[in-house]
Amino acid sequence: MQTEHDTVRIVETYSDMVRRICLYHLKNIADTEDICQDVFMKYMLYDGSFADAEHEKAWLIRVAINACKDHFKSLFRHKTVPLDVLAEETVTLEPEQSEVLEAVLSLPAKYKDAIYLHYYEGYSASEIAGLMNSKENTVYSLLSRGRAILKEKLGGDGLGE
Repeated sequence: MQTEHDTVRIVETYSDMVRRICLYHLKNIADTEDICQDVFMKYMLYDGSFADAEHEKAWLIRVAINACKDHFKSLFRHKTVPLDVLAEETVTLEPEQSEVLEAVLSLPAKYKDAIYLHYYEGYSASEIAGLMNSKENTVYSLLSRGRAILKEKLGGDGLGE
């Protein structure tokens, strides 16, 4: 079990990141807040230790992604608000940003996760491989294919490196 001091530090440091990851997967503010609380509760109750801050951050990302996936499997989710209602709750973005974000969110999950972790969270392919439990070359393939899909959807050079 983590100390109160560690928990407060983690919440202050990573709450925005965990919230973005959950919102990105769930596309619903209420569900995002619930899952964020669950993620930090799991951290509080975690008995293990972390090698360093990066290990701790990676653990939180993995727990957040898994919690979102578990949410989609739950029976409760089948009785929630339709996505049409979500449009009223979205943040206003510049038209270019909105178009790119919509294109990224419309990618198949395996490409979406790799693209998000690389471009929005700044992880390298080897770090993403660890987070996604896959090989580094697989991540390179996912990034390449994801960029190709985005390039086709957006009609341009896509995301540069």
